[in-house]
Amino acid sequence: MIMDFDKAGGLIPAVVQDAESGEVLQVAFMNQEAFDLTRSTGKMHYYSRSRRKLWMKGETSGHFQEVREILIDCDQDTAVFKVRQTGGACHEGYRSCFFRRLESDGSAVPTGADKVFDPAEVYKG
Repeated sequence: MIMDFDKAGGLIPAVVQDAESGEVLQVAFMNQEAFDLTRSTGKMHYYSRSRRKLWMKGETSGHFQEVREILIDCDQDTAVFKVRQTGGACHEGYRSCFFRRLESDGSAVPTGADKVFDPAEVYKG
């Protein structure tokens, strides 16, 4: 077994980085099926804890993540995926989900990142 899903309660954290720049694009969760589909298709698949279902990144938005490299941690219960990101990774329209900086007063302020798409247009529904 490559990953220890049992030790991780059935879900592992997936840290997703841009393969070229190293920028962290998002962190999500995967179950065994999502991990296996990611490996077999070369496109990122995740398990949504809120919707309790499997999903492929880009299935609605067209903003796919193509896997370039997978790194496994020493405990085999977390993975880093280096990807080629099409469009934005963030459902709020940004390239990265990490577009806010935590200030010393506890507030989270935007970093000045520009939106790369309009979520209202992409997620009509």
